[in-house]
Amino acid sequence: MGKLRLEAFSDAVIAIIMTIMVIELKVPHGSEWSALEPLWQVFFTYILSFLFLGIYWTNHHHMMHAVSRVNGKILWANLHLLFWLSLIPFVTGWMGESDFEPIPTAAYGMDLLFAAIAYYILERTIIAHEGKDSKLKAAI
Repeated sequence: MGKLRLEAFSDAVIAIIMTIMVIELKVPHGSEWSALEPLWQVFFTYILSFLFLGIYWTNHHHMMHAVSRVNGKILWANLHLLFWLSLIPFVTGWMGESDFEPIPTAAYGMDLLFAAIAYYILERTIIAHEGKDSKLKAAI
């Protein structure tokens, strides 16, 4: 099957994840710059997570350019990646609101680890489907 639906769906999910993260940001109480001070941790975690999602989006985009077709295994591997990415707003908010306490920070790190593993699984699944001599293997 073609890859366009997979690309469009993945782009939409990542865009929604980024939107959820920005909606979660609280508006400061006050109109002075000092009103932003209590929110610095939440804003910092937002920036960090936005960058991670941006990296995943661009890498996914480049990988999909090298793919000629997808199958069911690739679809499920892609959903696996999107699952872990979809948890980023939750762990981002928890870490930012908890002053970087160890458990929320570890949960954030674990989510990023599982997303990296899922991306690796997606990459290997695509390479197995495309074949050993594919242009994808040369690109990666």
